[in-house]
Amino acid sequence: MYRKLVWFAVLYTFFVVVVGATVRLTDAGLGCPDWPGCYGELTPHHAREDIAKAVEEQGGTHGPVSMGKAWKEMFHRYIAGALGLLILGIAVAAWLRRDEPQRSPWLATAIVAVVTLQAALGMWTVTMLLKPVIVTLHLLGGMATLALLAWLALRQERFAARSAAALLLRSWAMLVLLVVIAQIALGGWVSTNYAALACIDFPTCHGEWMPAMDFRHGFQLIRELGMTAAGTHLSYDAITAIHWTHRVGALITALIAGGLAWVLLRKPGCARLGLMLAAALLLQIVIGIGNVVFSLPLWLAAAHNAGAAILLLVTVVINFALAQDSRIEGRGLKIE
Repeated sequence: MYRKLVWFAVLYTFFVVVVGATVRLTDAGLGCPDWPGCYGELTPHHAREDIAKAVEEQGGTHGPVSMGKAWKEMFHRYIAGALGLLILGIAVAAWLRRDEPQRSPWLATAIVAVVTLQAALGMWTVTMLLKPVIVTLHLLGGMATLALLAWLALRQERFAARSAAALLLRSWAMLVLLVVIAQIALGGWVSTNYAALACIDFPTCHGEWMPAMDFRHGFQLIRELGMTAAGTHLSYDAITAIHWTHRVGALITALIAGGLAWVLLRKPGCARLGLMLAAALLLQIVIGIGNVVFSLPLWLAAAHNAGAAILLLVTVVINFALAQDSRIEGRGLKIE
């Protein structure tokens, strides 16, 4: 039952991450401008008078507040709150069964701490009016929760050793994991700064390989949405720099992760891991290009976030599998 509960939490977290991305992509992050309720109420239905007043003040539903956006925002809060309770239950179960094999409670407890921080970031996302650095950290917090839960779930399974070169491959796999995390952070920075369509052509940007860019202002972390740290409007060159950097990051990720996939495909017993990585990487690249070519349709933009989560999960699985092999080899055991 514990094993099933942890795996359910992995799938549920994936769902929460995708819903959170959809909230951001539909500009519904300020659908309820307070936290944790909506205009102090439990549901948008109870706050309908306040929402109607806000819609009138902003001159229509095209602004940050509308009944639909409020429900999107609150739905995400509801399911995220349920996830927090689920993870707390897993931690309690881990402590109650801590004497059993593979039931160390410390990782489960660490995930509770991560989710607590994630809740705080969710609150600051609203109260600080979608400040890019906070929104990006909120995305990374969701991905971190997903990755840690996946590692916890994998600890409940049995992994056979797959390769005599596990010690060497493990370092490569760790590098891929770090590169994927960095690329997810860049993707979050693109999304939170609304830079996804800063370059509307591919593979060039504005018809050039090196367009005019402003990296200094584009990557200032402490600033308001759409503004520089000095309080002036963020230039188009700065937005272009953010988008272009994410493209370069995608190329680097493709080379490093693709290389690992190729090696795994050629190693006895590792072909399935290599195939998983190659498929997840190719899917994410195709979706990313499609977002530019088709001008960022909502379903494809949400799929890009889901693809990033899948690529992260696959990388975690590979690192876990190779870590098991390394421990077996380190003990000097013969692997049949």
